Amino acid sequence: MDRTPICSHCGEKMNKWKIPDGSTWETEFHYVCFNDTCPYYVRGWEYMMQQNNVHASYRHRYNPKTGKSGPLPVWSDDALKKDILDD
Repeated sequence: MDRTPICSHCGEKMNKWKIPDGSTWETEFHYVCFNDTCPYYVRGWEYMMQQNNVHASYRHRYNPKTGKSGPLPVWSDDALKKDILDD
């Protein structure tokens, strides 16, 4: 049975993403929605420019250890994709 989480914003399967070395997160990976058409990600560009005057967005992130989710800041469409883990 596939237990890959589904993004609550777009309905796509989330990708397993390797946590960077030195992170304070207490797990080896999180699940992240890397769908470039996800409404959460798409809206984030305008929101971040309006609220913070920065060219950035965020992707939906899920921590499998805590069950909590939240934003993962990104600065481009390709940002952090190199750390996607194969299942």
